Amino acid sequence: MAALKYAGLEDTDSEEELPPGWEERTTKDGWVYYANHLEEKTQWEHPKSGKRKRVAGDLPYGWEQETDENGQVYFVDHINKRTTYLDPRLAFTVEDNPVKPTTRQKYDGNSTAMEILQGRDLSGKVAIITGANSGIGFETAKSLALHGACVILACRSPARGEAAVQRILEEWHKAKVEAMTLDLASLQSVQHFAEAFKSKNLPLHMLICNAAVFGVPWSLTEDGLESTFQVNHLGHFYLVQLLEDVLRQSSPARVVVVSSESHRFTEIKDSSGKLDFSLLSPSKKEYWAMLAYNRSKLCNILFSNELNRRLSPHGVTSNSVHPGNMMYSSIHRSWWLYTLLFTLARPFTKSMAHPLQIHKAGRMCRLDVLPSTQSDAELCLEKLPELPCSSSGLALCQHTCSAKQQGAATTVYCATAAELEGLGGMYFNNCCRCLPSQQAQDSATAAALWELSHRLIQERAGSQAK
Repeated sequence: MAALKYAGLEDTDSEEELPPGWEERTTKDGWVYYANHLEEKTQWEHPKSGKRKRVAGDLPYGWEQETDENGQVYFVDHINKRTTYLDPRLAFTVEDNPVKPTTRQKYDGNSTAMEILQGRDLSGKVAIITGANSGIGFETAKSLALHGACVILACRSPARGEAAVQRILEEWHKAKVEAMTLDLASLQSVQHFAEAFKSKNLPLHMLICNAAVFGVPWSLTEDGLESTFQVNHLGHFYLVQLLEDVLRQSSPARVVVVSSESHRFTEIKDSSGKLDFSLLSPSKKEYWAMLAYNRSKLCNILFSNELNRRLSPHGVTSNSVHPGNMMYSSIHRSWWLYTLLFTLARPFTKSMAHPLQIHKAGRMCRLDVLPSTQSDAELCLEKLPELPCSSSGLALCQHTCSAKQQGAATTVYCATAAELEGLGGMYFNNCCRCLPSQQAQDSATAAALWELSHRLIQERAGSQAK
């Protein structure tokens, strides 16, 4: 075992000695696998014992894990001033007793963010979540913070951002959460946010592009672009550009872009097959709110795929997600017609908030939307049907409670799942990988959108654009 000897950790267990042509390696999260250079294949089981192993404990004193330009993990011994691709902890591996794989999907549309994070310790991880003061963004921020992550809530409204922080702190006073101002409709605001975050000298392991507008009347941003296009796509594009160096320095890092199944029902190319800017940022005469939203969601997937192609060699991966069919949130609040449609669909939607259970006069009532004051709660109680405080009624409430945070589940899964380490360029729905539309899979369109977005930023942000 020349490599172990080189690392200063000779293997003395002859039963575990590898046959000629085999090499022992580790993944970024510590699982051991074996490479057969003669047959050019890899496997999880030891070629002699058939055992699966993982490394245990931290790196020895003076050692540090790094990632090279090809995304390969290597180790630096600062004391002896040498490097090796062999994990020095291989001398202290422990056996893994895996359960036989099942064909059942681990998570699905009924999974919650808390279920996905069960048993996880995210201490030391730093996440930025845009639009985190409400809806899916808030549930995502809360879930990560309650599992130890340091979470930055990037919100347009400072007051709402601070209110969201307080709601999380009420659940766990030790949560590491902070609100910072970010208005995606202003490229200058995006610049200021990135500068403020960098001044904190924090790493960045998870960047979740969640914020979006839906059904808003036509308007131009201060940068002269249609607001849905800038908020939902271009603002996030610029944010990732400005934080790219931090993401690369923090690798392995992940970007998650919240898209939608509505991306399938639109077109962003002209009759000649070229990307059409007039469709992405239309004039008032050509504007239809639903189409503008759908096009921005298609941009989200194309952007995520191209981002992954460019940054995955540097340890930064990107995936896009649809949070789930018929998702109820507050995104529809911009127009009364959408509010009516969402209200009619409400019985068939997923839940993002924990239903409030209130006992009054020996009876239990449920509020799906949390009232802002006690008087509001009492008013709602007069209007809501009551559940008898019996075993069946309690079971129904518990069942409803178990559905909380379903809207954040897919986002959290893509941001934290160990099985997705190093994997990107994919689209997820209900915590399951699925194929997006053919147009969303078009690498040429993705590259064209990237170049267009970069040019728009350069024309408006000048020297600040990368």
